[in-house]
Amino acid sequence: MEWTTSFLPDEQIVVIQTSGVADGTGSLEMAKGLAKTMIQHQATRCLIDHSGISSVSSDPVEMLYRPRKVMAMGVPSEIKIAAVVLPAHREHFHFLEALYQNLGFLFRTFGDRASAIQWLTE
Repeated sequence: MEWTTSFLPDEQIVVIQTSGVADGTGSLEMAKGLAKTMIQHQATRCLIDHSGISSVSSDPVEMLYRPRKVMAMGVPSEIKIAAVVLPAHREHFHFLEALYQNLGFLFRTFGDRASAIQWLTE
């Protein structure tokens, strides 16, 4: 999976734009970069736009542990994460959403970027 990182200073939102095949290894590497960028900008909001991914390849067992791995990287559960996903990948990301929410993360999936940003800035 490839990704780019940017920052919306007016909204204080870190934006990750992904493409390619979303997999467990790539997702964890992305999370490491996300953690550093959020610390750098002292941001507590993140938009992960997965609308550019072509497919999802993840081990469901590995997914169970992903939120804890992200917390171990130093990402606090108080951050707000909005993920934009295509309808074809919605089931996968709804499962991930539930896993993060069970650990106290403010994590929600959306079908479009505008709705995601609106929720992040509430």
